[in-house]
Amino acid sequence: MSNELQKPVIGFTCGDLNGIGIELIIKSLSDNRILEFCTPVIFCSNKSLNFYRKGLPDYNFNYSNVKELNRLNPKQVNVFNCWEEEVAITPGQLTETGGKYALISLQEATKALKEGLIQGLVTAPIHKKNIQSEAFQYSGHTPYLKDIFGVNDVVMLMVASNMRVGLVTEHIPVAEIAKHITKENIISKLKIIHSSLQKDFGVDKPRIAVLGLNPHAGDEGLIGNEEETIIKPAIKEAKHSMMVFGPYSADAFFARGQFEKFDAVLAMYHDQGLIPFKSLALGEGINYTAGLPGIRTSPDHGTAFDIAGKDKADHSSFLEAIFECIEISRKRFGYAQMRLNPLKKISARMIANAVDERIDEAEG
Repeated sequence: MSNELQKPVIGFTCGDLNGIGIELIIKSLSDNRILEFCTPVIFCSNKSLNFYRKGLPDYNFNYSNVKELNRLNPKQVNVFNCWEEEVAITPGQLTETGGKYALISLQEATKALKEGLIQGLVTAPIHKKNIQSEAFQYSGHTPYLKDIFGVNDVVMLMVASNMRVGLVTEHIPVAEIAKHITKENIISKLKIIHSSLQKDFGVDKPRIAVLGLNPHAGDEGLIGNEEETIIKPAIKEAKHSMMVFGPYSADAFFARGQFEKFDAVLAMYHDQGLIPFKSLALGEGINYTAGLPGIRTSPDHGTAFDIAGKDKADHSSFLEAIFECIEISRKRFGYAQMRLNPLKKISARMIANAVDERIDEAEG
């Protein structure tokens, strides 16, 4: 196994400066054992890190500053200073400054991810209101990354050890959900999930469940007709290239544990998927953006202004996001290697088999 495969370079954005993002980073990277699995690089400033480090005396957090991403120290946490100026940090407050520097960190980190200078990215939580600007007019990380990488579609995929839940629609008003439930959108999401399960999670023959939009999955048209006119036709078409099932009634599907029979679930909207996911993911859930050329994960929670700067933030989900990012990097590498020069591999195998047969004949 190569050093690159053993230790991918993983980037970290700081998130909103007044939220719990930097605290999560410090707590997660204080254990030096993580350096056995990746080379971390934080896109922030040492001044902002030190502000929070002073309030976390029980964590042994050390780092080295770097000016060039191709000259990282693999034996330490690295900090790429995205700004040098003093920044006013007010934990727990929603300020323009918090959003401004969260965006600077995100821009530098995504640039590095696009250029292949880092193999994966873990994003700390942003606040969707104060980060809005001419450069960021999105409802969150997922649509921003979709545009930055120039892909046609992505999937917000919630991942835990016992389940994976993708969404057709993400952060949109409930009143607008139905108009975004189209056959084309459903098929697009299913294709991305199917490909991601194979490439990023090592599932050879994925089984994907699709939920209905309406209560009881429409009761055959009695409670809304989206299942009959949109969702079922989408599933029927998708079945030509993958194993997909449904539509299932969302309440019974999770309550009866049916999700355990599938490799992933496609929910129609945010709360339909995330309420059961966060209830059943045992506190280890993370958010993964499927469909990107680069790898991006994040914890499954927000900025938590109410506990920011108080040493109360639980970094369990952030740690899961780090290790999932590392694992997906390894799975992608293995997937690519398996498909590298397949004709050469087949020829080599045939030659080896022929040699074995000659040896057997000679010994016989």
